[in-house]
Amino acid sequence: MNKSDRLLAALAIALALVILAQASALASPAEPVTIYYNRACADCLHYIDDTIVPLLRQAGFAPPAYLDYVNEPANRAGLLQHSEGLGVPSSFQSHLVVFIGERLILEGHIPQGVVSDLLQAPAEAFERMLIYQDRMTGATEYVAWAFRGEPQTYAIDTPIGQYLDYLESHGQHLAATTTVAQEQALLPLVLATGFLDGLNPCAFAVLLFFVAFLFTIRRTTASIWAMGLTYVAAIFFAYFLIGLGLMRAVLFVDDHHFMARVGSWLVIALGLINLKDYFFPQLPLHLRIPTIAHGTIQDWLRRATFPAAAVGGFLVGLCTFPCSGGIYVAIVGLLAARTTYLQGVGYLGLYNLAFVLPLLLILVGVGNRRVMHRVRLAEQSTRRPVRLATGVGMVIVGVTILLFFV
Repeated sequence: MNKSDRLLAALAIALALVILAQASALASPAEPVTIYYNRACADCLHYIDDTIVPLLRQAGFAPPAYLDYVNEPANRAGLLQHSEGLGVPSSFQSHLVVFIGERLILEGHIPQGVVSDLLQAPAEAFERMLIYQDRMTGATEYVAWAFRGEPQTYAIDTPIGQYLDYLESHGQHLAATTTVAQEQALLPLVLATGFLDGLNPCAFAVLLFFVAFLFTIRRTTASIWAMGLTYVAAIFFAYFLIGLGLMRAVLFVDDHHFMARVGSWLVIALGLINLKDYFFPQLPLHLRIPTIAHGTIQDWLRRATFPAAAVGGFLVGLCTFPCSGGIYVAIVGLLAARTTYLQGVGYLGLYNLAFVLPLLLILVGVGNRRVMHRVRLAEQSTRRPVRLATGVGMVIVGVTILLFFV
């Protein structure tokens, strides 16, 4: 063999090695596999050894890492961190967890056929998938969720292809769930906008009128606080029901982000009206409780009974919605686009707690006549500055949602 032949042979061998290396890389998925388990669970070990490991080996994965999270507390913290980092809800966290990279999460004893089909599914079929089935024996159904839309439940013998087909046909309309980082940004936004929405001079004035009237008819401080709390609770209930109705309506629209955008522009428009009321109060178009409703609300509150306080508060909750409902519409649209329905309801409850917080603070401060008188004077003298602050805040909220959340 001459020198040129040896050179060609060396090049051929080098090329063959490169091809083998590339083929090996393609055949062996790079995603690490981590199994969190309890060493004392015999059924879990049997399932891992007889179902999970053979399927992983057949699909070309490297041997998994085994982490006993029951006997080793550090692994327990790692499991929690891993789950939260991938956005796994606590309701879908099982006693046995298999993380296949960051793309596939098996929570519990998943049917063999489902696991096999998911390992063979093309990359474009889903970005991330969670399968949940927590029963070790006698299971009748499992849950599939691609971190978009609502989780779907199927009979235990249903092929996962049915859910993959559902994703392919509906994926563009399914709202993506929030990650932990997004939730951390969403929570303060919900609380801050709820509190801003609650800075409503109309509701303040009605509450102060009610408390002053109770003082006039010589009700005890304890009775005033109890009726005040009833009034505030009724406002919470009314506003919460409005939010649930809005959420149901938004869910009928395919593009939930569109509703969030509409609400954001509505917030900006209402904020500008508040600014108009500060700088040009003589111009028409104001945000206030309808005049026709004032008399009805006051008539109910003058009865000075707990049912009447509840009815009066409920009416105030309904009548103040047109004044500042733009924030509510924007937040509900955002929740529909970024959370599941149950998560959205939870955020809705937090929003409404923040919404009634200003009223609760006022109620705490009017425990005696002298404080009551000072609070009423302060409320009357600060109505215009409050409108200015509320208007600026509403514009900022609308712009923030448009720029960073939809």
